[in-house]
Amino acid sequence: MDTKYITPEAVSGFEADLILHERSRHTVWRYLHDVGAYAAFLGGREASGEETGRFKRGLIEKGYKPGSVNTILQSLFAFFKFMGWEGCGTQRLVIQRDAYCPEDRELTRGDYEALLGAVKGRDRLIIGTICSTGIRVSELRFFTLEAVKNREVVVTCKRKTRRIMVPDDVGRALERYAGEQGIDSGVIFRGRKGKPLDRRRVWAIVKTAAFRAKVRAAKAFPHNLRKLFARTFYEANHDVVKLADVLGHSSIETTRIYTKSSGAEHRRLVNALGLAPKMKNPPRAKRRGRGKRAKK
Repeated sequence: MDTKYITPEAVSGFEADLILHERSRHTVWRYLHDVGAYAAFLGGREASGEETGRFKRGLIEKGYKPGSVNTILQSLFAFFKFMGWEGCGTQRLVIQRDAYCPEDRELTRGDYEALLGAVKGRDRLIIGTICSTGIRVSELRFFTLEAVKNREVVVTCKRKTRRIMVPDDVGRALERYAGEQGIDSGVIFRGRKGKPLDRRRVWAIVKTAAFRAKVRAAKAFPHNLRKLFARTFYEANHDVVKLADVLGHSSIETTRIYTKSSGAEHRRLVNALGLAPKMKNPPRAKRRGRGKRAKK
């Protein structure tokens, strides 16, 4: 009978398989971190559906958000599938999809312009490039000088290839920046050692811009720039299929998440329905101090 113990050898094999299938470094780290947390929970016991269910309930009791719980379970499902362990999974939490973007986490065009105004040079170009093209942070490394000159960036990731159009204004700005930095070929956005900027550095750039611009930190992260691009693109042509192609989504359902109306727009639509009951004017409160004067 096959046992289902999580061993260092099993985890190493899982890591190698993730790299073989071209998972991003962040994804590999997250999957291994989640599997490690589950292994620590097991404490040497065998993996099973019952144990995974207990692990899930523990996450909920610790205050993990439903989305975070499901993300961790996704990592475990991937590991179980790699190991060929049937019956070790558990049901994900059912999350009702929001009809609109929460206003406290929605990056508006005004917020975006404030971010741009708070930084200069490379950092301003990075924020503007992500938002004007809708790319993922991991795709910034494909912006080479050669690609920018052609106004078309070819992104190859996870065995899929897609083309990203570079707006002329952005292209000219990137070419000018490359010239100022003495870059005559290759990746445009580089660190001190000449390597492409990593995810953490880009996150730090956006967070710093938010701090300077006094934009709420909860809404200032690179992926929200991509979402702002998606909402703006959809509002301009209402073609969700085309948007899916532009964003590189394999599922239209994923793209629909990006096209949710903003909180402010949803509020305006609800207020414009005119279904609120007409309320009579409340009686005026009696003014104090107008009674009969006290007799002397």
